[in-house]
Order: sequence, then C-alpha cells, then structure tokens
Amino acid sequence: MLLGIFRSVSASMSQASYTVKHSRDAGPIGRILARFGARHYIAITGISLIAAALLLPERDEPLQAAPLPATIEQALNEHERIDFDLLLPPSEHVAEVMAMPWQQVKISNGDSMAVAFKRAGLSAQDLHAVMQNDIAAPVLRKVMPGRHVEFQTDEEGRLSALRYPIDSLSTLFVEREGDSFRAQTLEKAVATRPQFASATIESSLFAAGQSAGLNDSVIMELAGIFGYDIDFALDLRVGDRFSVVYEERLVEGLPAGPGNILAAEFTNLGKTFRAVRYVDANGKASYYTPDGHSMRKAFLRMPVPFARVSSNFNLSRKHPILNRIRAHKGVDYAAPAGTPIYASGDGKISFVGTKGGYGRMVAIQHGGNFTTHYAHLSRYGKGISTGKRVSQGQVIGYVGSSGLATAPHLHYEFLVNGVHRNPRTVPLPQAEPVPAAEKDRFIAATAPVLATLDAHSRIMVADNQ
Repeated sequence: MLLGIFRSVSASMSQASYTVKHSRDAGPIGRILARFGARHYIAITGISLIAAALLLPERDEPLQAAPLPATIEQALNEHERIDFDLLLPPSEHVAEVMAMPWQQVKISNGDSMAVAFKRAGLSAQDLHAVMQNDIAAPVLRKVMPGRHVEFQTDEEGRLSALRYPIDSLSTLFVEREGDSFRAQTLEKAVATRPQFASATIESSLFAAGQSAGLNDSVIMELAGIFGYDIDFALDLRVGDRFSVVYEERLVEGLPAGPGNILAAEFTNLGKTFRAVRYVDANGKASYYTPDGHSMRKAFLRMPVPFARVSSNFNLSRKHPILNRIRAHKGVDYAAPAGTPIYASGDGKISFVGTKGGYGRMVAIQHGGNFTTHYAHLSRYGKGISTGKRVSQGQVIGYVGSSGLATAPHLHYEFLVNGVHRNPRTVPLPQAEPVPAAEKDRFIAATAPVLATLDAHSRIMVADNQ
C-alpha cells in the first residue's frame, strides 16, 4: 500500500505545475487552486494522500512473479534489495520543468533529429546547439523508430528543454542554458529480486530456455558462463538440464527485464557444472565455481557462439575445392555471412590481411605460447589492425567466404608453440581463481544464493520422482 501511495504522490507532483497553470479553465475550484503555487498544491496533495493511507486498512500488493515454495522464498527474500546507486533523483528545478506541458513527436523509420525538430517547428540553430553537447549528441544521433522525443519551448518559440527515453530505465534530459544546452541522464530507481527457472533440453538450449520463461539475454548469458566447458554446437544432448537463479528488475513495482545471473547449474552428458556470480573487493564481477575457481578460461572454446560445426579438425581430410587430401588444421563454424567473430582470448594482433586460400584473415598472438587464426572473413572489426591489443570477446571480424570457401563460415585454428591443435579438445589454461585474501568474503557473499540453488534443485528432484 505504501508503494501505491508513493506512486500517487509522485504522479501528483508531476502534474502539479500543469494543474496550477491551467486552473483558470477548471471552474471555481480551479480558480481557488490558482491562488496557490505549485509547491503548495503538491504539499496539500501529499498530506491528503498520507492521511488517507493512515485511515485505510493495510493490504499486501500482489507480486508480479509466481508464488515460490516456502523454503526458496525465504532464501530469496534475503537477497531482495534496491540498487540505490542506480537512482539519480532529478533536482527540484528539473522536476518543475518535467511537470510542464511537452510537445511530443513520434520517431518514424528513417527519421533523424533534424526531422523531429522540423515537425516541432524548431530551428536548425537550436538543433545545432543541442548536438554540440557531448552527452546529448551520441544518444540523439541514434534515435529509435517508435519512440517519442518531447520538446518545451519558451515565449519566443525557442527550444527550452528536450527529453528522450534511452530505454525503460533512462531518459535523456536537455535544457537551455543561455545560448547553449546542458544535458544529463535521469535514471529510474530499480529494485531487484531473484527469480529461478529450470528446464530439460528437448531440442535446443533456446527452446528450453524460452519454455522456462527466460529472456533471450539470460539464455545467452547462461551459454556464455558455461561455454568454456560445454561446446553448445556439438556437445548438447536431449536430456541435459539446467537451473538458474537470476535477477528480475522492477521499476515502480513492474517488471523491467532481467538482470544478472546469480547462480546456475548445467548438467551435460552426465556431468554437472555449477557457477556463482561474485563481485570482488574492487567491484569487478565474474563467475566462479562454488570453491572459487574461475569459470572463465583464458580462451573461448567457440569464437562464433551457437554456430554449426561444418568441418572438424582432421589432418587427413579431402579438400572440397582442391579435391585432394589436405590437412584441415582447424575447425569450420558455419554461420550466416556477417555474423560477428570474437577474439578467443586476450592478445596482440600479429597479422591482418589476405593470405592465399585463407582469404581475409586475422592472427592473434596470446603471450608466448598460443596463437589463434580466423579465416575467410567478409570484413574486419572496427579498428582491427596489426599490432593492436584485443580483449577476449572483442569483435575482430565477420563471417564470410573469402579465399577458398564454398559457403560462409569461420575457419578457426589454435596453435600451441607453433603446432596446430584441435580447438575443440585442446586443454585451455584457467583464468585466475578468487584471491586467497578474499576467500572468506567470497564464501560469505555466495553462500545464500548457492543455498537457493540447492533448495530449488532438491524440489525439482522431488517433483520428478
């Protein structure tokens, strides 16, 4: 109920200035209100709502999520929190401006801010001044069809303020300051509460995840966490299963999309892998096994997620174009042309260019012992050049069919001390574990969510018996 009161007070505050300004046309009561300022109106409204709340009986608001078993619900409630660091309340002045009437313009396909300004009757000079702002310009250059940009003007018809929704949580707010404009990003308060889901693989990971009600972004994150140990292109089997505890974000009490995965379990080919999210003392988040070993390896097993293996590592393979025995010293991952290709590990680019049958190719040196090759690219990633350092997961190019290739695919090679190894089976070096000095902190921070995962797993086993 208190949350409802808070919403009502917020709504009243956002409408106060508008109500007072237009009260002359609102009858006798409106003319009385016109004698009060917007702040008096807000105070009266707030006091009235609070008084009403004290007289009304308490009741619980229904949750958006499905009811949880008691054992799990108790564990989940221990994690419920509000991320106050995401809350940037607007100043009193900004709140007053936001409460004033706005002219709304819908963005259509192909529209730019120049089109929106023209529809609103605003000058090119105002647009130019807004686009000089380093905060506003990157956002307004990429306005999305279907969204609305809103304008306020002064008595001379000049732009005085602008607002544009960046996403469900963030709004760009631009305001005139003399002959220029200042901008800021206003963030809504976000509450998070853990949710869980589980599924058994019947056809694909995506199908199983969707059947469990998971957002595609959560499914992708789940694959990323376990992708170092499981080859999702070849190793996934019917009957494999997973369980996941993840954050659900709430804005004003309503679901606003998933947050991070907190803990997960994946059983593949009879072997179970577990992972838990931990934010270290420096604020860096990563996933670890329950005993503190990193889930992350020094290399990605697949540089193109969810691609199909069209040709395996085979030193006696018959070449499909040359029609003769020619060692296939890598793995071919078939994917649509233009699919992003990721650097499998941190390193330094040692070659970018065209190389015989490889076509467009990128080579990366990872320390002194490891080298990776990426061939048949359609084009290179932005800024990719010889000598540049890249990070694991960075886009270095896009799938193509340059060189000797019959269809779009990535030819991926993995070399250890100059010798070609099978990228799918070569042992990958482990990333750093939780530092010994943080081990106690790690255990204390991850124990509750692992208990939630355990409780859920026990209930699922019981339900399946």
